[in-house]
Amino acid sequence: MKNKQLLLSFFFFLLFFQIAFSQMPARKVFTTTPVYSEIISSYESLVKKSDKCRLFPYGTTDVGMPLHLFVISKSKEFNPETLHKENKRILLINNGIHPGEPDGIDASIELVNNLLQDEKMIPDDVVICVIPVYNIDGCLNRGKYSRANQNGPEEYGFRGNAQNLDLNRDFIKMDSENAKTFTTIFQEWKPDVFVDTHTSDGADYQYVMTLIATQRDKLHPLLSKYMTEEMLPQLYDKMKACKYEMCPYVEPKDETPESGIVEFMETPRFSSGYASLFNCISFIPETHMWKSYNERVWSTYELLFSMIEVIQKDSKKIGQLKADADAQVRKQNQYALNWELDTTKFDSIDFKGYDAVHKTSTITGLQRLFYDRTKRYTKRIRYYDHYKSSVVVKKAQTYIIPQAWEKVIERLKVNGVEMQRLSKDTSLTCEVYYITKYATAKNPYEGRYPHHDIEVRKEKQTLNFYTGDYIIMTDQSCNRYVVETLEPQGDDSFFAWNFFDAILQQKEWFSDYIFEEKAEEILKANPKVKEELESKRKNDKAFAENHQAQLSFIYKNSPYYEKSHNRYPVVRLNEYLKLPTIQ
Repeated sequence: MKNKQLLLSFFFFLLFFQIAFSQMPARKVFTTTPVYSEIISSYESLVKKSDKCRLFPYGTTDVGMPLHLFVISKSKEFNPETLHKENKRILLINNGIHPGEPDGIDASIELVNNLLQDEKMIPDDVVICVIPVYNIDGCLNRGKYSRANQNGPEEYGFRGNAQNLDLNRDFIKMDSENAKTFTTIFQEWKPDVFVDTHTSDGADYQYVMTLIATQRDKLHPLLSKYMTEEMLPQLYDKMKACKYEMCPYVEPKDETPESGIVEFMETPRFSSGYASLFNCISFIPETHMWKSYNERVWSTYELLFSMIEVIQKDSKKIGQLKADADAQVRKQNQYALNWELDTTKFDSIDFKGYDAVHKTSTITGLQRLFYDRTKRYTKRIRYYDHYKSSVVVKKAQTYIIPQAWEKVIERLKVNGVEMQRLSKDTSLTCEVYYITKYATAKNPYEGRYPHHDIEVRKEKQTLNFYTGDYIIMTDQSCNRYVVETLEPQGDDSFFAWNFFDAILQQKEWFSDYIFEEKAEEILKANPKVKEELESKRKNDKAFAENHQAQLSFIYKNSPYYEKSHNRYPVVRLNEYLKLPTIQ
């Protein structure tokens, strides 16, 4: 009798489960992604249905359209300043920076729809901000052949924007209107956490989703410790529970992941590297290009949903850590620049991959790499996730920028850097840099020829400054941005991005036949220069046989050589300037 009752109970439970399951709405299957007008319409329709969301048009883009920001706020408060005062966390989700990778575009639409259909799901302490499409220009340039290695959707946008720029290399130089408008949004809303959705290429493996987190060594230590020890483990556990187990972004140390994978170093030109300059924890989810589009969208959805849950749970902790980090940055004196991989340190992780073999290409007859998806493995591999800085600089207490460099000043202003202006002409003894060495890219890179391997020497000089020149005191929470852009040695400094190239060109010169006698006078008056000239002749045969080079050497070691050649125009003071200024 007892067994019959148990069997009957089990039967009714099974019947109830089947009925309940049959009434659950089936998940949408994604094979296509909407065109731009449909994307914006989907957000506009939500605003009409709910008072807990708004759609804000910001500025413009290179294609002439505004950049939209969609905001969900449970309290119906949409003023970012007020929201920060109310201790709300701001999550900013950026989609379509590469419109050929539209997973986040669709995932975000699905996410906000579900949140607003069941408003109990909207977090109390997290305001969700979504940029529906960042690269609108590329989204409009739609096709089906530009992503040769990608499995769907049927059509998609193009990586380059209207200027053919990759916007994920434009966050410091800001050559696009898109970047200028994004910066306005970022600095107005000041997100605590930033997510920029992507699809990856490269090695093959079992995971649908891989994740780039802000590089731990260059994120502020307070935030880095929390992100590494608390936030990331929660995200990995949640994704595993919903059947989308993740691993760190796969960048093999050598040819295949079995050699180990290297943590991605995002310098400030990239979205997450830019965000980290402002103590914002940042993530770039990278779905795998060869998984189905449907899986890629849903894995992105699950990560975004998991992110919201973690931020809500740790809301107060994240807010306090960011506030403490901002306060410490105001007082911080030393800043690390130009990171390089530390191969002496590594962790180890379980990695789920496919056997990689070499076989003969049917096209070339040569050996090619092949991942055999029928042969899965789980192996312990090295994860190189530590970097060290090759340059450490001490910040100036005050930087002075002559007003002539308006393109630099414009970018500093948009990024919220507080500046004052001299109220009268004045002379100041200051520390100046001379650019002593640099290399320049031989091919164009994102519309520029950036410099690298930059070396400088310091010198004290008394210079004239004029009414209206700009003063930056480094007691600000944005000091990392100031130092990274204004210290010329930085990988993504304004000097590296060609903003100051005019100083590298000499403006005055000499004529050989006239300068010859003057050179004799210079050598007689300066025995040390004569001694250095003789030494260089002795040790450099090419120099000894070059008349012009020898005269040039004398000229550059004389009072006639212009002091402004190669002199970096942003000067340093090791104290806060106490002269009268105007805002």
